[in-house]
Amino acid sequence: MASPSLGADFDKGLTAAHAGDFATALREWTPLAEQGHTEAQYSLGVMYENGYGVLQDYKTAVKWYTLAAEQGHATAQLNLAIMYRKGDGVLQDDKAAVKWFTLAAEQGLAQAQYNLAFMYDEGDGVLQDDKAAVKLYTLAAEQGYAKAQFNLAFMYRNGEGVLQDNVYAHMWANISSYNGAETGSKLRAKVSEEMTPSQLEKAQDLARECVAKNYKNC
Repeated sequence: MASPSLGADFDKGLTAAHAGDFATALREWTPLAEQGHTEAQYSLGVMYENGYGVLQDYKTAVKWYTLAAEQGHATAQLNLAIMYRKGDGVLQDDKAAVKWFTLAAEQGLAQAQYNLAFMYDEGDGVLQDDKAAVKLYTLAAEQGYAKAQFNLAFMYRNGEGVLQDNVYAHMWANISSYNGAETGSKLRAKVSEEMTPSQLEKAQDLARECVAKNYKNC
């Protein structure tokens, strides 16, 4: 069982990090991480990945993210997946990225769900599977993730993994634009050109209802 002091030591490091005192954070977190403290391992990964108070070192970041990820830390799994995807500190490896994105996605991280969906969409590291991509984009879209909402609109627009449906394409494009997706308004305008006035009215009604329902069951 972990010592009760470990939590206090971690919090001391966290307070220091928030104040920009990364030297103290490093001093507090390193021994904790070496003892298996998951949050400390993750936090060291963030420090080394970004060069906070240390020389930026992707390989060391990967080391700490891996230790935390193997203990089930969802954000460490996400960050590790991204590093495998980019080839930062490790050999670029889409299959490894898929593995870690999957584990993080299963814990409900929208960014992981989106990234995993994109890999299924493109067939990177997995067999290309539009239906799996749509399912994952939907999970992230329901959490308000604008990029997933845009890609879901695109899938409906082109009938990839779902039946082609301009009403839902417009709805999700509209919502993605509302949430900051830069290209959402362009896709919405393009889809609008192929819709009847009644379809457009329905899409706008559905978008309002979807936002009111916090994007669930749209």
